[in-house]
Amino acid sequence: MTIDFNKNSDGLVPVIIQDFITRQVLMLGYMNKDAYEKTVETSKVTFFSRTKQRLWTKGEESGNFLNVVSIKNDCDNDTLLIKVKPEGPTCHKGTDSCWNETNEASFGFLSELENVIKSRRMNADAEKSYVASLFKKGINKIAQKVGEEAVEIVIEAKDDNEELFLNEGADLLFHYLILLQAKGYTLKDIVKILEGRH
Repeated sequence: MTIDFNKNSDGLVPVIIQDFITRQVLMLGYMNKDAYEKTVETSKVTFFSRTKQRLWTKGEESGNFLNVVSIKNDCDNDTLLIKVKPEGPTCHKGTDSCWNETNEASFGFLSELENVIKSRRMNADAEKSYVASLFKKGINKIAQKVGEEAVEIVIEAKDDNEELFLNEGADLLFHYLILLQAKGYTLKDIVKILEGRH
């Protein structure tokens, strides 16, 4: 890997630290050539501390190391992206990230949808909310809806109408998310099983 340590007069390149599993950005630091070489050698992220003017392995005092999974260079060879498995909080203030964000897996819109389902379950009027009405009817009705949607997607899979097939897929996934919550689980529980199988 070619890294342009000479692009900046101080010989440093910015390094973005990202959790390998959750994809959350945890912090930004700087490396010189020696810090990069030590990081590669030890598989623990080492920065050049501009404050202390020396190499600094993240976790050398706290034990909260950043274990390297991969290192990538950007298109200009002057910024690194290091994916890590963190041991404990990353920020020196004790938070998961330097932006005070919780380091949890997110599934984009599906995570938002899970939150909406949870909110409707807890707060919505069953007379006005389809989701709340399903929860009010109980687990048997919810499971029945998942079964119905599964049959419908199988039927649509045998035809050539892509729009109907995709809509039935969306219906199945939506009702499955409701069923997961009715049973006390979330997508994270399913992903954990899939990761274990992988």
